[in-house]
Parts: sequence; C-alpha cells; structure tokens
Amino acid sequence: MHIRPIRTEADYKATLKEISLLMESDPDLDTPDGDRLDVLSTLVQVYEAKHYPIDLPDPIEAIKFRMEQAGLTAKDLEPMIGQRNRVYEVLNRKRSLTLPMIRRLHKDLGIPAENLIQPIITA
Repeated sequence: MHIRPIRTEADYKATLKEISLLMESDPDLDTPDGDRLDVLSTLVQVYEAKHYPIDLPDPIEAIKFRMEQAGLTAKDLEPMIGQRNRVYEVLNRKRSLTLPMIRRLHKDLGIPAENLIQPIITA
C-alpha cells in the first residue's frame, strides 16, 4: 500500500476522489482496501483540520440552538442564568455570561464550556 502525505490542494482533491471510489465498493475492515480507506480518511481529517478549521459558534447562538433543539423557553433558562429579565439581557447580548452561568449552562444543557467562554459577538 503506497500512500503519500497530503501536502497540496491537488493532493487533497485526489485523495477525496480515491476515498469516494473506495467507499462505493464498501470494503470490509482489515482488508487492504479497508485499511487504505481508513488511512486516507485519517490523512484527510488532519489536512482539513489544518487548512479548513471550524470556529466554535458564538455562545449566544449555541444557547439559542440548544433551546430550539430541546424546545426550551427563556423561563427554562432561569435556573441557569437568573431572573427572566437577565435571561433576555444575555440572549439579546446586553449582558455577558458569568462563570457561574457558564458552569450551569454547561452542566444542564451540555453546551461545551470551551464554547461558552468564547467572546460574545455583538451586533
């Protein structure tokens, strides 16, 4: 199995094409094609992480997304953020999240803490 590193955009595109062909044949694990697919996929992941990093979402957008997913209202956030007016201030970007809020949102909603500590984007 001859595999080369992905160093250029052309290498990247060629590797994606090869992965696509391998996936169409749906190789079994522990076969030469299955091993090749596994190694190529890993190389693509590393290349993409380096060249196409994905930024964490804005903390407020993450909270709103989680609210939508779980069908939560502003009232449901009161135990995590405080009184309803404070919830609206946070959701409207008029008040920053505090460390206790971040801890409770992380614990209760499962939003990654590293996302919640990001600077809030103001309009």
